[in-house]
Amino acid sequence: MLPSNQVSPCQRVESRQFPGMDLWIKRDDLLHPQVSGNKFRKLKYPLLAVQGRAVHIVSMGGIWSNHLHALAHACAMAGMPGMTGVTATALIRGADGMQSAMLDDIRELGMQVKFVTREAYRQLRSEPDAWRAHLTMPEQETLWLPEGGSSAQALRGVAELVTELPFVPTHTVLACGTGATLAGVLAGLAGRSQVIGVAAISNGGYLKDEIARLLSEAGYPDHQNYRLLTDFHLGGYARVTPELMEFCTDFENETGIPLEPVYTGKMLFALRQLWHDRCLAADARVLAIHTGGLQGRRGFASIPA
Repeated sequence: MLPSNQVSPCQRVESRQFPGMDLWIKRDDLLHPQVSGNKFRKLKYPLLAVQGRAVHIVSMGGIWSNHLHALAHACAMAGMPGMTGVTATALIRGADGMQSAMLDDIRELGMQVKFVTREAYRQLRSEPDAWRAHLTMPEQETLWLPEGGSSAQALRGVAELVTELPFVPTHTVLACGTGATLAGVLAGLAGRSQVIGVAAISNGGYLKDEIARLLSEAGYPDHQNYRLLTDFHLGGYARVTPELMEFCTDFENETGIPLEPVYTGKMLFALRQLWHDRCLAADARVLAIHTGGLQGRRGFASIPA
């Protein structure tokens, strides 16, 4: 299992990008060298549930998936009690021959890689049992983790983030890919704070339904103290602009906090715009959640690894 006593620091940040803002960053990127951020939290309870059993874990993602990278490290982590029988398969959107440093890493860690077509990948998203068609040993006990590890079980681990905070912020800001981290934060805050989710994908309005579904399936109330911003994707998932890259580099050089432009970089970029447009009160106390995923920045040469 993953270490259960990890707590990330909550860091006060002063930056010329956010003049006058009372800004704090929850440094979940520091939870673990590989299994970091929201991936760490989302994997915690699904993996605890299979502790002591030989199980094959199946999940999905792209060639730079932070989730699969974290999952491979979690499964291979030395000294995990009761996890010695765990094996894993990654269903990758793409074609044989595609390469990335992330794929090299997970193969080296013992995760099997299987490429699936875009049509098959869409089925994995829309059909609950579609993953079973890709198993080579269907009789083996398996655990399916959806894209991004975003199961209802994952919300409990994310909600624990709130118990680590030294205060309740007026605003809590985070990036959204599947909606599970935002749902978990809502669950932990239990109606407190105003939560702002910045969708890292285009056409992200559907995430509202996903957030409601995950909260319901996990047994939490349908919290509505949040806004979902869908206009800061900058062209779509993993799409970047020169202005975003310059912002990430300048912020990192100024604060020493590493960013990637897919999630946390876009979130802080959007927060800067909100602040400059005076969409937040001057006395707002803002918590931005750094959700980790820094291995993904290896795909962007202009941000130093």
